Amino acid sequence: MKLALSDTIWISEKRRNLLLLLTEGPRDIDQIKAALNVNSRSMMPQVKILKDWGLISQDGDLYSLTDTGRVIVHNMLPLLNTLNVIEEYRDYWTERDLSCIPPHLLKRLGDLGHYFIIEPDINHLFELPKEFTENIYKSNNVMSFAAYFHPSYPSIYSKLIENDANISLVFTRKVFERMQRDYYSELEAIIKADNSAVYICDSNMNFPTVTVTDWFLYISFFDKLGRYDHKVVMSFDSNALKWGEELFEHCKEKGSCVKHEVG
Repeated sequence: MKLALSDTIWISEKRRNLLLLLTEGPRDIDQIKAALNVNSRSMMPQVKILKDWGLISQDGDLYSLTDTGRVIVHNMLPLLNTLNVIEEYRDYWTERDLSCIPPHLLKRLGDLGHYFIIEPDINHLFELPKEFTENIYKSNNVMSFAAYFHPSYPSIYSKLIENDANISLVFTRKVFERMQRDYYSELEAIIKADNSAVYICDSNMNFPTVTVTDWFLYISFFDKLGRYDHKVVMSFDSNALKWGEELFEHCKEKGSCVKHEVG
């Protein structure tokens, strides 16, 4: 009995990997075997199944995706990417409150790509991770949303301005008032700088922080009980940076943000 098309794609890892490989261009059987670490005996039956479904075609010694094959692979890639993201740190994601992510970005969670989770030990629980502090100054453009105050923020933002980085900052009202009260001179200098923009957010965005630069994405979430456990997601993947930019713009748009002007 002929497999259903969905079973043809998802049941066999060899068939799925072959389809993904052919997105890079035509391959002959030797190239396929080398790339997928398979032999002809195990691979040729899978090739035949994909040919019978019209997902791949053969021209001489070369195999390539058909138009139908390209459509299917294009639509399966987001799901595969999302599965890869969640599978790598399954416990972390199942514990997160992701309601802060708008639906169109939640569907693209796989854009986080190759990422890692930063979990500080008990002796450094209230310090910014070195992965953040070592990379933030390499950035020329910085967009940051903060729903909680950290005493290192004022000096970091001031240093970025000195480095001629362009920074766009969104603070919740309480964070802004804390900086205004305890770090007035630093905040005033940041607001007056030509290469900075400071916004005040009066809406509850329901997540602690996100910073996205031209270098990395740094984001944290509350758990399902509304607690912040200091675990942070960090990615240097180009797709993650674009995803983070869109999330930051969402914060500005949906957070009733008002730009704070000088004076």
